[in-house]
Amino acid sequence: MAAPNFSAATDKGLHRGNNEDNYLSIPERGLWLIADGMGGHEAGEVASAIVVETIQKNAEDGRELVEAIQQAHRSVLAAVREGVGAAGMGSTVVALESQGSRYQVAWVGDSRAYLWTPDDGGGTLEQLSTDHSYVQMLLASGAIAAEEAINHPDKNVITQCIGSQDMTEVRVDAVEGQWRAGQWILLCSDGLSDELNDETIAQILCEADSVRTAVDTLLREALRHGGRDNITIQIIESPLPTDSRFTPLLSRLPAITGKRMLDIGLYAGALLCALLLSWWILS
Repeated sequence: MAAPNFSAATDKGLHRGNNEDNYLSIPERGLWLIADGMGGHEAGEVASAIVVETIQKNAEDGRELVEAIQQAHRSVLAAVREGVGAAGMGSTVVALESQGSRYQVAWVGDSRAYLWTPDDGGGTLEQLSTDHSYVQMLLASGAIAAEEAINHPDKNVITQCIGSQDMTEVRVDAVEGQWRAGQWILLCSDGLSDELNDETIAQILCEADSVRTAVDTLLREALRHGGRDNITIQIIESPLPTDSRFTPLLSRLPAITGKRMLDIGLYAGALLCALLLSWWILS
């Protein structure tokens, strides 16, 4: 099975002087991740770089993804003890490992993973990860409604991160799934999810003709909506082949309605009309 197609981009945003995000893309290994550092200039980027390097090394050594992330936590703690970076530095992480027709997503913090599945209505967006955040705790307990969470003053307060000094181990959450043809997995730092709601993200994915177009549009819209934080995005395509030999051609056609199946119907109707007109003229 061929390595999945993907696209990635990162930007420091419009209000930050540096980019504390780091990301990794190794399609031949089936590994992608985003690490969102925290701790200020020359600290957050150090923590996120350690996370990326540690997970890559552990994955190459054959360790499972969850254990590789746990080792990244130990590595950041060790770096602080050795005077690398700064005390209090930390990082979130969200990672995807794809092997054959199956995938696993694992995370710590509030960087997110979404699953996009195209359908006759355009497509559906499902959040695979669950934020390790104070607001998510309030939501889970019923203390606040989903509408209140959107602009909650503590929405960026996370309950754990890689490098938390008071935790010898972090809780690494993970989900597994089976790829379907045509699906995409979106990984992002909160610089994207804080600027664009799920409805906007879904609409952009629905209208995109490729993962590259989707990444470019998401980044542009996040900046247009404020760009208050570093923004990092990766979109990975399902490695399963699509059912139709015409999919590569159809993916190049510009969107009309934003609903792929309806667009295909309109193009098919236009082609039929052109053929009938040609037949009438020639006869």
